[in-house]
Amino acid sequence: MITTTTPRRTARAAALLGALTIVVGTALGTLPAHADEPGAPPAATEAPKVDLILDGSGSMRTMDIQGKSRMEVAQQSIKEVIDALPEETEFGIRTLGATYPGNDQKEGCKDTQQLYPVGKTDKVQAKTAVATVRPTGWTPIGIALRAAAQDLGTGPTTRRIVLITDGEDTCAPPDPCDVARELASQGIHLVVDTLGLAHDDKTRQQLICIANATGGTFTDVRSQDQLTKRVKQLVERAQDTHTVAPAKVTGTDTCANAPVLSPGVYTDREKFSEHRVYRVPVKAGEELRASVSVTPDRAVARDYGVLLQATDTGGQELVRGSDAGSGRTDVASTGVRWSAAEDGDGDGTGSASASPSKGAGSKSAARTVCLVVSNSFAAQAGVQADPGLPLELTVDVAAASPAPDGPAMGLGRGWILLGVLTLAGLIAGLLFGWLARWRIAVWREN
Repeated sequence: MITTTTPRRTARAAALLGALTIVVGTALGTLPAHADEPGAPPAATEAPKVDLILDGSGSMRTMDIQGKSRMEVAQQSIKEVIDALPEETEFGIRTLGATYPGNDQKEGCKDTQQLYPVGKTDKVQAKTAVATVRPTGWTPIGIALRAAAQDLGTGPTTRRIVLITDGEDTCAPPDPCDVARELASQGIHLVVDTLGLAHDDKTRQQLICIANATGGTFTDVRSQDQLTKRVKQLVERAQDTHTVAPAKVTGTDTCANAPVLSPGVYTDREKFSEHRVYRVPVKAGEELRASVSVTPDRAVARDYGVLLQATDTGGQELVRGSDAGSGRTDVASTGVRWSAAEDGDGDGTGSASASPSKGAGSKSAARTVCLVVSNSFAAQAGVQADPGLPLELTVDVAAASPAPDGPAMGLGRGWILLGVLTLAGLIAGLLFGWLARWRIAVWREN
């Protein structure tokens, strides 16, 4: 008797469990999507581009990485990276100090060559080219960075330089940190990642400076496996950063002549302890959302802060947000939100305080909101003040969020979810109750 009833009851249990899954899945699938939920990433307008700079200076002959020379380790890692290149990535290789064998420093400091052009990669040709590099001369990092930026060209998307070296620049000027800041200030959204094969403090500090100036990273390499994995990560990261780059904009010192910004991402340079002002039109029933990040790309005094204010054209503060640091972070950022009420009154919230301004604007006209970015950074002794610190400003204007005591759509979604969970709990209870009765019946039959 058990052999005839057990399969039938098991099948009925499975069917009921399947029904539960379908009910819950269908109900959850019909929940309305929130307007603010992130959608698919924006489509890339061009392929990700990476240019790798390989140090070919004489010191790369040093054999101190797992019994191999620094050059051997770098060449093997680059070959493995080439084998693993994503099909869509445009990849190139440039050398520095790899072709001039003489003792004339002036000539040696001009030595940078494009080993393999940035573009679709013939993996056999690229690996063959890498195998021909022999440690030779000087270390002109600054001019190699400039040349690599030219290799990558300009365009609307982020480009990435990966620098593998075992020493600091021996050819300054130009100082490679200054070159990195120069490239960053051009608004071409170029990121430089640095990997150091030597471990002295001067080299480390210079490579950190280059990376910080462009929003890149520094890695202190201790083994071939570490180098290979890190370069692969950076090449793969180029696929995440090749969306449309921020637009270059220049803020002013007053709202009256400030640039008008539409929703988007913008990049600018702000001097130490400076104010930069931008204008954003906001209509009644809309909400302004803005955030700013300022990067200390050189040595700064320990205590600093960043302030973002939204004001009306008369200077009355609507909302503010602030962030403070003590030198332990590589970026300071903050944001604000402010809504233009239907009757023209302002109502906003921010990370610090809000001061609504009354009686400006109308239902039909857009109200001008002034965004003021200020910083309290100070340069350490001997540090150049120019160009200014890089900042990135994100601006969005969307339908105003409902008031806390108003008819919120989020509450409706909460009731739907509550109903779905209640239904799921009811069905699950019935299912497990039925299974318990079935087990008792089977036990009695036995």
